[in-house]
Amino acid sequence: MTVKTRFAPSPTGFLHVGGARTALYSWLYAKNQGGEFVLRIEDTDLERSTQEAVDAILEGMSWLELNWDEGPYYQTKRFDRYNEVVDQLLAAGKAYKCYASKDLLDEIRAEQEANKEHPRYDANHPKIKAVNEAAKDGDPYVVRFCNPKEGSVVFDDQIRGRIEIRNDQLDDLIIRRTDGSPTYNFCVVVDDWDMGITHVVRGEDHINNTARQINIYLALEAPVPTFAHCAMILGDDGAKLSKRHGAVSVMQYRDEGYLPNALNNYLVRLGWSHGDQEIFTRDEMIEYFSLDAISKSASAFNTDKLLWLNNQYIKNSDPEYVAKHLQWHLDQQGIHKENGPAITDVIQLVGERCNTLVELAQQSRYFYEDFDDFEPGAAKKHLRGVAKAPLSLALEKIKALTVWNTENLHQVIADVCEALEVGMGKVGMPLRVAVTGIGQSPSVDATMNLIGKARVVQRIEMAIAFIEAREANAQ
Repeated sequence: MTVKTRFAPSPTGFLHVGGARTALYSWLYAKNQGGEFVLRIEDTDLERSTQEAVDAILEGMSWLELNWDEGPYYQTKRFDRYNEVVDQLLAAGKAYKCYASKDLLDEIRAEQEANKEHPRYDANHPKIKAVNEAAKDGDPYVVRFCNPKEGSVVFDDQIRGRIEIRNDQLDDLIIRRTDGSPTYNFCVVVDDWDMGITHVVRGEDHINNTARQINIYLALEAPVPTFAHCAMILGDDGAKLSKRHGAVSVMQYRDEGYLPNALNNYLVRLGWSHGDQEIFTRDEMIEYFSLDAISKSASAFNTDKLLWLNNQYIKNSDPEYVAKHLQWHLDQQGIHKENGPAITDVIQLVGERCNTLVELAQQSRYFYEDFDDFEPGAAKKHLRGVAKAPLSLALEKIKALTVWNTENLHQVIADVCEALEVGMGKVGMPLRVAVTGIGQSPSVDATMNLIGKARVVQRIEMAIAFIEAREANAQ
């Protein structure tokens, strides 16, 4: 048997972290088993589904690099197939037409609640039977599935173990509305049957739906998939995940400077573990992943942990991979990398200091762009009269260099310190502010090496002029 999983979001909103984790688990299990992964857009909610949401889901899946083997399928393009199966159930007596209006059902529900009864649809209720018996051709109706009245639905969940739900707790659910459109729970079953889905990974909020759907599989004599229901994700304060915790579109994480591999690594650990290992390559996630290792307990989303993990990925990933995703941020900030060193060299030098790609792009700017002003605080502290002599001597020695590399630049700084009998900070800090315009950067020798001789000379000259102007104004 070929394992086949699916991710089937409803396009009523963006792809958020809960959905992304479900997609990741489904994708990983398929890859671990040498199987296939299907993307299906469940857009039967015609009022709430939007093309914008569809586009956002596809963009999010592509950015996370959760590539699908089949799809995307759209339920709205399969209505003929669903209605064909509804008609088969009607003909077999496994479904029936119900003419009861919404108002009548609301009235019955109110009566049940007043009598402290469990509110549910009852096809044998006298008022419903009367309406159905009096119905004429042309009257509006829905089609309801004949749910078994005795026994229980029992299934072995891959995460939660044995689950049993009594059939008398389940209604005869509507499978086709009065307008002729099929409903979610029914479409899902037909889709999974037609597409050969063997394993369904989804949130624990679907457990009651699973019981209803299993009865439909059995009525259709279709194979029942294996189910795995994941616990919810909570905020770090224990409350249900909301926008303030991070329940936002995964593309916002792109915008905030996260690498997709870092987000995938973080999401896979929200409920799954492999010993004490925290950081996984993509291949390791595929190799080690199993549904049995997913926790039954809810997981807490921790933005600080995600930020730490993103820093690890920026520092340790192939610079070409980082550069691929950094490009979007360079474009957003208007930085043109053709005006300076190889971006992979900048990433290797600056990346260790950055938690996000937004920071990395910001810290890359001075390698590619000249500036007219120095950061005020850094200039006030380090571009003072006392810095003119170290900068002037460093400039003289830098101009004389015939071989431009980090080692020679380091020696220039050491020679200036020795000649002026000052500590490294008295030379290095003014040089750092002079060549970067700011007070923080990687080692100044390596930074100057990447900036290049012409720019370094021009910027030191600008810093000396700044100091001289500052001294003149002070007189």
